[in-house]
Amino acid sequence: MEEVSGQPDFWQDAAQAQAVMRQLTAQRNLAQSWRDLEKRVTDLIALIDLATDEEDHSLIEEVNREIGEIAARQEELEFKLTLGGDYDSRNALLAIHAGVGGTDSQDWAEMLLRMYLRWAERRQYAREVLDTSIGEEAGIKSAVVEIRGEYAYGYLKSEHGVHRLVRLSPFDYDHARHTSFALVEVLPEAKEDVEAKLAPEDLKIETFGSSGPGGQHMQKTASAVRITHLPTGLVVSCQSQRSQLRNKETALRVLRARLLDLELARQAKEKAQFKGEYVEAGWGNQIRSYILHPYRLVKDHRTDYETSDTEAVMDGELDEFINAYLRFKIGESQGGKD
Repeated sequence: MEEVSGQPDFWQDAAQAQAVMRQLTAQRNLAQSWRDLEKRVTDLIALIDLATDEEDHSLIEEVNREIGEIAARQEELEFKLTLGGDYDSRNALLAIHAGVGGTDSQDWAEMLLRMYLRWAERRQYAREVLDTSIGEEAGIKSAVVEIRGEYAYGYLKSEHGVHRLVRLSPFDYDHARHTSFALVEVLPEAKEDVEAKLAPEDLKIETFGSSGPGGQHMQKTASAVRITHLPTGLVVSCQSQRSQLRNKETALRVLRARLLDLELARQAKEKAQFKGEYVEAGWGNQIRSYILHPYRLVKDHRTDYETSDTEAVMDGELDEFINAYLRFKIGESQGGKD
């Protein structure tokens, strides 16, 4: 790291230098994690030798527990090696949009919001709901969540796409079976003034009265902010924060992430065109189905991984789906599925 930072002219481009230093720090931390694991293996071998020499059967339980923990840690580190994309190690912005299905879909969007918040909690990632648009009767029309933690984007990018729910509707008087859809977008955090520079003349900023909880007071203060990026036509609004300034700051963060995602999508499309295929993660391209009636099943349509434990999935146990997707992408890059 010192060799790189000591090169002439390295710090002349401060933004690029900081990006390089962040990448080097991440690589150094990953290397240290492997060294720590190597030491645990060495200590385990010594423990096994001790138990064998002294015929101490009381150590068997401790040895088995340590083997299990080492194996789990090794698998985690191996997956991190697959997360070598330029943005995989970053924080993530996750946006959820209710789709076709009326109140049922808005309720489904809120269920997904809870699922991802629980997943982040399980992984001890910091999470913050930046903005929500409440549904008329129940649920939410949309929500934006920031999830902060190591490789948050690298893991969550597997969730980008349409999610489909089949269940007996709690909002139908006949209790009929309904199918609901929600779109989940996962955006990498954009570095301010580096990857998504925003010129003031390119922005149309409007304020308006917030809707939802808060009622008349929120309407009077006109604290909600809507920002239109004129060159691309992207529109971002935020009304959940308490002040107009906070709403503006949040909207700008989301806009930067969307602009970065737009550029990444353009690059991916160009690369995919050389291979003769490109599938956009939009409506009609569902990635996963959650079936609660007439049987219970969650199935990922890309990897074919499935489970009947729907309650665990809705409570945030998504790692098996995420890991299956990472394995699938590894197989794809090697020329076929696992």
